[in-house]
Amino acid sequence: MTGNPTGLPPSLRAYLSIASLDPVWTAARARLERNGRQPTGTITAVVDDVAADHLSGLLGRPVAAGATRIKLADLDTVLRTSKAGRGIVSVLEDLQGRPVIDRRALRDQSQIEWAEVWQRLDAALYDAGLAGAPWAPKWIADLRRTGILTRAGAHAAGQALEQAVAGLALLLVPASSSGRAWELAALASQVTGTAHGLDDTTLASSVLLRAAAFAVDRPVPESAADRRELWGVLNVHTDMLSGTVLTWQLRPLGDDGWSRMLRERAQLGLVTHLTLHELAVAAPASWSEPGQVVSVCENPQVMQAAVRASTATPLLCLSGNPASAGTRLLRHLVTAGIPVRYHGDFDWPGVAIAGRVLQQGALPWRMAANDYLAAVAGLDGSHAVPLAGRPAPTPWDPPLAAAMSKHGLAVHEEFVLADLLADLWADDAVAR
Repeated sequence: MTGNPTGLPPSLRAYLSIASLDPVWTAARARLERNGRQPTGTITAVVDDVAADHLSGLLGRPVAAGATRIKLADLDTVLRTSKAGRGIVSVLEDLQGRPVIDRRALRDQSQIEWAEVWQRLDAALYDAGLAGAPWAPKWIADLRRTGILTRAGAHAAGQALEQAVAGLALLLVPASSSGRAWELAALASQVTGTAHGLDDTTLASSVLLRAAAFAVDRPVPESAADRRELWGVLNVHTDMLSGTVLTWQLRPLGDDGWSRMLRERAQLGLVTHLTLHELAVAAPASWSEPGQVVSVCENPQVMQAAVRASTATPLLCLSGNPASAGTRLLRHLVTAGIPVRYHGDFDWPGVAIAGRVLQQGALPWRMAANDYLAAVAGLDGSHAVPLAGRPAPTPWDPPLAAAMSKHGLAVHEEFVLADLLADLWADDAVAR
C-alpha cells in the first residue's frame, strides 16, 4: 500500500471520477451523511457497463450492470488498501471537492444551540424584571409557533432577543421607564450599540414589537404605519422627517398659516414634500372644496408631467410603496370625506401596492382589466416588458389579475400618461 496524504494519484482519480460512477458516489455520500460519516450499511446504485467494469476492478469481484448493492465497509477497505491509502470519506471529499457532513451531529448541535437561545431568553427576562409579565409566555409561544427566529440562526436570534428584552425593560418596566420619551435612534443605541439597531429591517425590532403588541393588547403590527403607531404607544419617537409624500395643487381650506402656505405654493406652481411631522402637527380640518377628487399616482414621472402640463387639480405621488407620510395623508383625506382615486403600475409589485392603497379607502383609477387590456394592445416591442415576481390578487377587480397572468406583460404608468393627464384635465374642467 502506498500512502498519499496530499491527494489521489492522477491515474486513480481518473479511474474513480468517470461520470458512470456518479450514482455510486452520490449514494455513498447520502448514506455516510446519515450514518455520522461511518462506513456502515449497504448502498444500491444503478450502473452501466463501464461503471460495472470499474467497480469489478476496484472491488476484486464481478459486478454486473444494473442495480447493484455495495457494502460501504467493503468499499472503505479496498480504498484504504489501494493506492488511495484512505477511506471512503476522504476519497469522496477529494473527488467531489466538498466535505461529507455529519448531519446527525449537525441536528444534535442545532438542538443544543436553540435550547441555549430559549434559556438565554428566560434569563434575560428574569434579569430585566419581566419574567412574571403575563404577556411573556404568549410572546414566547408566538416566537416558537411562527418560526420568525429560525431563518436568522441561533446566534443572531439569541442576540436579537437579548437586545429586544433590554429595550422592553426600558419601555415596560415602571421603575426604569418612568414615562420617559425616547427617540428611536437613542433607544437603539442604548440597547444594540448602533443607532440603526431597531430599524424596521432588524430582527431585534421585529421581536421587540411583537412582545410589545402582546404587552399592550394590540395586534402584531404588519405595516410600516402599524409599527410606527405601536412605537408611539411605547412613547418612542420614530423618524418623522425623512419620509415624504409629494403633493401638487393641494389647497387645504382654512386661515391657518400652514393651509395658506400650501395654497400659496400651489398658486406659484410648486410641488410640496409633506413630512409626517407636518401631517401630525399641522393638518387642517378641511382639505379641499367639497366633492373635489384628489388623484394619487405611484410614479413621480406622472406628477412631473402634470406639473409641466399645469393641471390645476390636486395630485399626490407616493413614489412607490407609500411611506408613513403618504399613508397618513391618505387617511386624513378619506376620513374628511374627500374622494381619492389611485393609479399605479400594472405589474405584480404595482398591483400589490394598489391593494394596500385601496385598503386605505381610495378608489381605483384606471386600474381595471379593461384598462390593462387596452394598454397591452398598444404596446410595441420597446415597451413589452415581461411580468416578474409573485402574482398578487386584485380584489377590487379580479379579472385584472387573470388578464395580467394570461398576457404576462407589465404596463408602467408612463405608458398611459396621456390617459392620466386627460383625466386630470377633465377634472380641471369640472372644477371650473
